[in-house]
Amino acid sequence: MSSYTLVVWCADWPVVAASAQAALPPHVPAAVVRGGEVVACSATARAQGVRRGQRKRAAQGRCPELVLFDHDDARDARAFEPVAQAVEELAPGIEVVRPGLIALDARGPVGYHGSPERAAELLVDHVAARVGVEAQVGFADGLFAATLAAHRGVVVPPGGAAEFLAPLGVHELDQPAEHRADRAELVDLLRRLGLRTLGAFAAVPERDVASRFGRQAVLAHRMARGLEERPRARRTPSVELAVTGSFDPPVDRVDAAAFAARGLAEELHARLVDRGLACTRLGILATTEAGEELRRVWRCAHPLTPQGIADRVRWQLDGWLTGAAPTTGPTASPTASPTASPTAGVHLLRLDPEEVVDATALQPGLWPGAGQEGGESAERAARAAVHVQGLLGAQAVLTPVPRGGRGPVERMRLVPWGDEPTPTDDPDLPWPGRLPAPSPATVFAEPEPVALLDGSGGDVGVTGYAELTVPPSRIVHAGRTRRVLAWAGPWPVDERWWDGHTAVRAARLQVLGATSNGEELAFLLIRTGGRWAVEGVYD
Repeated sequence: MSSYTLVVWCADWPVVAASAQAALPPHVPAAVVRGGEVVACSATARAQGVRRGQRKRAAQGRCPELVLFDHDDARDARAFEPVAQAVEELAPGIEVVRPGLIALDARGPVGYHGSPERAAELLVDHVAARVGVEAQVGFADGLFAATLAAHRGVVVPPGGAAEFLAPLGVHELDQPAEHRADRAELVDLLRRLGLRTLGAFAAVPERDVASRFGRQAVLAHRMARGLEERPRARRTPSVELAVTGSFDPPVDRVDAAAFAARGLAEELHARLVDRGLACTRLGILATTEAGEELRRVWRCAHPLTPQGIADRVRWQLDGWLTGAAPTTGPTASPTASPTASPTAGVHLLRLDPEEVVDATALQPGLWPGAGQEGGESAERAARAAVHVQGLLGAQAVLTPVPRGGRGPVERMRLVPWGDEPTPTDDPDLPWPGRLPAPSPATVFAEPEPVALLDGSGGDVGVTGYAELTVPPSRIVHAGRTRRVLAWAGPWPVDERWWDGHTAVRAARLQVLGATSNGEELAFLLIRTGGRWAVEGVYD
């Protein structure tokens, strides 16, 4: 069940922040670009045909007088701090999802002010009077639905998220912004399949979504059904995970504080990694020598890396220490004033992991920026790969390409770097009998021999009805004997029965074994020709 959530949204925030810094009048069309692509544009620019995702030259062709700004996360966060403080004055306990978007539990504001409509009215008026920025407020179950409600300025009653989302287009799945690149292909595929609304996508059984599209689609499917992408509280972090740093003398410059924060970020990340965890909600508390405090909770779409932790510390302190606030915008108020800076330097900084998940949720690329078209890091990596091929040959650098198949070995092939990564068999076909997720982390190109024994030391066989002849007791692999703790299967394999030369008749079995010192390891076994072999290891 999703929690009832209040979201405060400032439209086109990167443009608002950049225009305020440049003192650009609100009637001048403006856009923010990153890597030659428009990532945000003003309402005036949209009226002249500029859209998010356009290439810079195409946008300038539509609107020759368009003013362009480079994307700057630090600028956006610094300018958003006064907005966050204004919201917090009326509704404590906010979470900054990203600059321009704040989320919090709606029960407090609704209970105090009497109704969602009254709470929304007060928040919008207070932000406009305090900072001079236009904001919209939405209420719904879960962050995704509440964000879309804020885009429309509506209140969705508790339990009504699924009904509210049903008529909306599947393109809305690009919320939050961090998921746009990941879900662009999914959205395009859903449209081509005729699933053009969130309601149509939500009506597909979750099991079919998992088998057809994969894990990321299952998360998107939960959002389309009005559920949280992940539960609000995954695990209660222990107290010793928090890290604290003191500065003597206190720091009053953003660059000095950011440098000190980097060490704390690496320490926090190391503590989490040691316990197999990653942080998805980060609390940052800064205290000055005069006793002034600023605490923020940052909600993150993906588990935070050390760089991500350090960035959020820098953004928060940048906005606080400089006291900067936008002074332009569609509802700029002549009485709006910047947030006051602290009167003393920061002498204490504390990082609290408010919410953690298993570290397997963090799967970064091999290099920063990998997978981003035109990314500088990806280009450097490509040049390095070509250089290695020139020295050692084309087969020295290989790229994994998914393909169709039922076993783990069949579902991936390696091609030389630079070759067209076209699957030989469509991996998206149903493939009845395919091994269910998760796949083993280590896969052997040629299965390794293994012995699966019963309590008396005899071989464990498989009957024609796909049942084990006796319960397994021990597994012997690579000279090590493990006690069998549990097993799953067997699953029969009967492939290409019509071709006597390539036909395969076998059975697969998952086995969890433990050594005498308690070390556990899971194996994927296959039995063919009356012998067992290891196809993969879940390590």
